Amino acid sequence: MSVKIKTRPLTKTPEIEQNRLITGEELYRMGDIGPAELVRGEIVRHMPTGHPHGLIENIIGALLYLYLQGRKIGYALTGEVGIYTQRNPDTIRAVDIAFISNERYRQLSTSGYLDQAPELVVEIMSPANTWSEIHEKLAEYFGIGVKLVWVVDPQLEQVHVYRAMDDVTLLQKEDVLTGEDVLPGFEAALADIFVVES
Repeated sequence: MSVKIKTRPLTKTPEIEQNRLITGEELYRMGDIGPAELVRGEIVRHMPTGHPHGLIENIIGALLYLYLQGRKIGYALTGEVGIYTQRNPDTIRAVDIAFISNERYRQLSTSGYLDQAPELVVEIMSPANTWSEIHEKLAEYFGIGVKLVWVVDPQLEQVHVYRAMDDVTLLQKEDVLTGEDVLPGFEAALADIFVVES
């Protein structure tokens, strides 16, 4: 199958011509093609993340796992989890961390990428990310029913907490991140998340 692969300016992958768009199901069947998303039917490759990104993803994932252990209200998913944000043509975003409730998890109709919106998405910014890309993803997440998005900036040691595109709170390293009504009782000091000196 001939597939067109879009690349970000920082990548060196050549563009491969195609004569049609691919679906999320086709992308899933390709197996491990490396870091990528599907945007309106076209594969967009991404650079692998750096170690600060991986460390922060691990810390937040572990905190969510510990929080959920005693409550059994849903699942924390990590590792570039694919989520459908559009169909025909398909867009699948790879999120760093997601929380999906038991109720929404039971509504999944595929064993591949999530076709139900998680309640929480965590995006950890990489140096190559731009705010225009982040805002595009935010609009897609809220468009499918995500309730809360944490945009984590390792370089500035900040977290932007989005409840909607026009409802955002900026947290600094001395602040505490909470799960609000999505994860009642969840709290994490940003100082415990940003543990590596920049």
